[in-house]
Amino acid sequence: MSFSDLKSAPTGKLSWEFRGEELHLRGRLDLQTLEQHRTRLEKELRQFARPRLQVNLQGVEYLDSVGVAFLNLLRVFLPSQVQEVTLVQIPAHLKKVLENFSLPSQKERRGVLRGEWLADFGDQVYRIFQESVPQFFYLMADVFYWSVVDLFHSRHRRKGEFYHQGVLMGANAIPIIGLISLLIGLVLALQSAAQLRQFGANIYVVDLIVISMTREMGPLLTAIIVAGRSGSSIASEIATMVVTEEVDALKTMALNPLRYIVVPKMHAMIVTLPLLTFLADVVGIFGGAIIANIYLDINFSIFFNRMENVLLFRDLLTGFIKSIIFAGLIVLTGSFHGFRVKGGSEGVGRVTTASVVTAIFLVIFADSMLGLLFYFD
Repeated sequence: MSFSDLKSAPTGKLSWEFRGEELHLRGRLDLQTLEQHRTRLEKELRQFARPRLQVNLQGVEYLDSVGVAFLNLLRVFLPSQVQEVTLVQIPAHLKKVLENFSLPSQKERRGVLRGEWLADFGDQVYRIFQESVPQFFYLMADVFYWSVVDLFHSRHRRKGEFYHQGVLMGANAIPIIGLISLLIGLVLALQSAAQLRQFGANIYVVDLIVISMTREMGPLLTAIIVAGRSGSSIASEIATMVVTEEVDALKTMALNPLRYIVVPKMHAMIVTLPLLTFLADVVGIFGGAIIANIYLDINFSIFFNRMENVLLFRDLLTGFIKSIIFAGLIVLTGSFHGFRVKGGSEGVGRVTTASVVTAIFLVIFADSMLGLLFYFD
């Protein structure tokens, strides 16, 4: 069946007609009428052959949640060549119904061309800088303020929470941090050993391992591992509390959720991440010493004597400062995404994934900026 410029449905409680690119609906769009006419209307929608469809609601007298769901799902019944579906001439008494029963994603994307990926990308970037970035800085200011205030007001802290979070984020992460740091030290020394041996510069493997581990690899790898391990835990915990309305309960009891949930995590992360970074430095350097002893005939005494001359305090200080900044970014990112959860348990999974991806990106970006800041000749 092909469409003409005018096509009408049988008269009744719900009627419709196609006028070119417009679908005119009349009567009641509710559960009862859709049960009667939905099959015929869907069949005709699947044969619509124009690039755009405008749904004219001027003649609709009544609309319920089922009718709104049908309008939101119109695109499902249309052929792939239909690029745009818009609702036009919406009566005032229907706008509130559409607003109440439309899904958030459909509210935001209504009117955006399906094929205009560049416009969609620009819209996403605009929303990030218009909404997400300011909210992230507001959260950062609040968390840092309460983190400093609670250092001097111990009666507002939850007893034992700092130690509990320190164990979860720090002590429990020691095995994985130590193992990966050892492997990184082994790989760094192994890859550089073959090149240095060609030029008789075996001793410089000490410089390479010590400087790279303390300045870059130690802080960066530790932060990435903790972002994936503890950052995801922070986001999922807070998101679950939001979904189960525990955060609303805290507000009802006049408790600040940031102060009650986030600040202990921030304190624990700022303390434990530099310690984990120091552990990664030590274990990574030890791994490099093992390879230097096996492949380059540099015994441990020579290796560590050379390390005393190579390792400077500013190298350790650089890694320490980086780890503190990374700690703040990990906690803030997990908290930011956790408090913005939507959509129940499915939303918890989404914000957890987004938190890990964002935290790792911010850690790498901050590392590159700090690398320029702390560059020494």
